[in-house]
Amino acid sequence: MNAPDRAFTRRLDLTTLQLFVAVCERGSIGKAAEQEFLAPSAVSKRLSDLEATVGAPLLRRHARGVTPTPAGQSLLHHARSVLFSLDKMQGELSEYAQGVRGHVRVHANISAIVQFLPEDLGAFVRVHDAIKIDLEEHLSTEVLRAVQEGAADLGICHVGVAGAGTELQTLPYRQDRLVLIVPTGHPLAAQASIAFADSLDHDHVGLHANSSIYLAMNEAATRAGRGIRLRIRVTGLDAMCRMIHNGLGVGLMPRRAFDLMHGVGHLSAIDLTDPWARRRIDLVARDFSSLPVSARLLVDHLSAQASTDRRAA
Repeated sequence: MNAPDRAFTRRLDLTTLQLFVAVCERGSIGKAAEQEFLAPSAVSKRLSDLEATVGAPLLRRHARGVTPTPAGQSLLHHARSVLFSLDKMQGELSEYAQGVRGHVRVHANISAIVQFLPEDLGAFVRVHDAIKIDLEEHLSTEVLRAVQEGAADLGICHVGVAGAGTELQTLPYRQDRLVLIVPTGHPLAAQASIAFADSLDHDHVGLHANSSIYLAMNEAATRAGRGIRLRIRVTGLDAMCRMIHNGLGVGLMPRRAFDLMHGVGHLSAIDLTDPWARRRIDLVARDFSSLPVSARLLVDHLSAQASTDRRAA
């Protein structure tokens, strides 16, 4: 490396590279500043200094935010590579620490949290009590974005169409099956199984429009050339059960989640015959091999549950 090259590397710092990546991913200096707990003016100053160091404009500023220039796109690629290598180095070095410590940031969808994670995470922390797990509930699409942007070490969700085109890695975790929930005494309650299309003559209680369950429902209704008579949206499965119990419609939820909600109304669960009703819940990471040892231990523990599911099926 010649002298000018060494001078260039000395003028770069990791914090500025992280800020630059955050700005590009969020498309906004203000949003990136909020994410990194900095003043927007401080972020702008660092970006201006970075452009001076590179000797080329890196961002186009417009009314809706910012987008990287061709030079910015090149720097973004290399900055991600540098930061990714540092994450991998940290993961490898953490194995030499005295004992396994640290914390793992996990984002998961409601299906995983309600059905499986309480028992699985409880078993994990009883063995690894020095590892702290920060768990947040999000929609599957938001879980994938958080892992892609580095806001979460590990994601647990239904990947499906939302994961198409990403470079994220996945491992199988669990399976669930959607069922139709109806009030006891409903005209459909006597049926042992039903095609989803046959429920479309009735009002529905639905989850958030971007939830994996609602997206699957909407796609199935579109294929059937029908619409969903959506009476109300709710944010949780317990609220859905209460609304269904009080006659506001029927709804879809995972069978295990329904079985765990003892006493939430007088309700019946009807199996769906549609193939898409059986779903896989995956573990998601940018690169499992580069995770810190604490996160890899959690991945190994949760991955073992996939084998348990297969043996029980």
